[in-house]
Amino acid sequence: ALKIENNPSASKTDSSYTGFLLLALLSLFWGLGWPAMKIVLSEVRPWTFRTVCLLAGGGGLLTLARLGGTRLRVPFTDLKPLLVTSIINITGWHILSAHGIAAMQAGRAAIIAYTMPMWAILLSRLMLKEQVTPMRLWALAFGFAGLFLLLWPDLRAVEAAPAGALFMLGAAFCWAAGTVLVKYFQWHMPATLVMGWQLLIGGIPVAFGAFLLEPVAAVTAISLNALLTLAFVVFLPIIFCHWAFFRVVQIFPANVAALSTLSIPAIGVFSSALLLDEPLRLYELAALGLVVASLGLTGLSKRSAK
Repeated sequence: ALKIENNPSASKTDSSYTGFLLLALLSLFWGLGWPAMKIVLSEVRPWTFRTVCLLAGGGGLLTLARLGGTRLRVPFTDLKPLLVTSIINITGWHILSAHGIAAMQAGRAAIIAYTMPMWAILLSRLMLKEQVTPMRLWALAFGFAGLFLLLWPDLRAVEAAPAGALFMLGAAFCWAAGTVLVKYFQWHMPATLVMGWQLLIGGIPVAFGAFLLEPVAAVTAISLNALLTLAFVVFLPIIFCHWAFFRVVQIFPANVAALSTLSIPAIGVFSSALLLDEPLRLYELAALGLVVASLGLTGLSKRSAK
């Protein structure tokens, strides 16, 4: 099981107020990250964008860990699991999601991305032999109903190729597979190191892809608005939110931390409508409600199983 860093002084220095503040900031910044990525991807190619996010994010997390007194050495027994999870959880997710966001509305992409728990239930049954409870089956039903409703316009349009939706489905599947694999492997280093090294290692093939497939000139032509938005994505949704999530796990039970993601798709959809003028139609609101209901049932099933 993944080792979460337990700071003996955490209960003394972190109040419930601090924990709830971090939860609110997590939901806000991860939700705002979706329209922010759409803004950057209008000027920066997907491989280049993800390279900057991964290398800067991984370096930032490891720097925070080192400043906190944690050694950065990777135990030999963790090398193989780290490589496998980095390629699936990081390289697969970031490349597919970047192409998905570039090819479709950011709000809709966010909804599809957060179907991840559905795939995680299926994969955990196959790989971890976890029980599929009636609550989890209801979660699957709600999630797939929302997904079908969301993709219905693309399926009905003969001329429209639903490439963006397929990219996001692949990204959600990679995220789920990476999550299950992280639970499957036995780790011998703190969680912040696992995440930091995953970002760096997973970013290496992405960097090679950016070098081979995308011109360097495209980066030099970036506008100030896109550059500032890129800085926002790196420092807040990537570095801060990953650090804050592990701090939340120290303060609250793990199921409370997991439930904090429920509002992220809603923030992604409504902030995309506000910042990008993306249309917000009735069927999209209904799909959002079904996906959030699926996530809520998933969280309840996890809590009842403990």
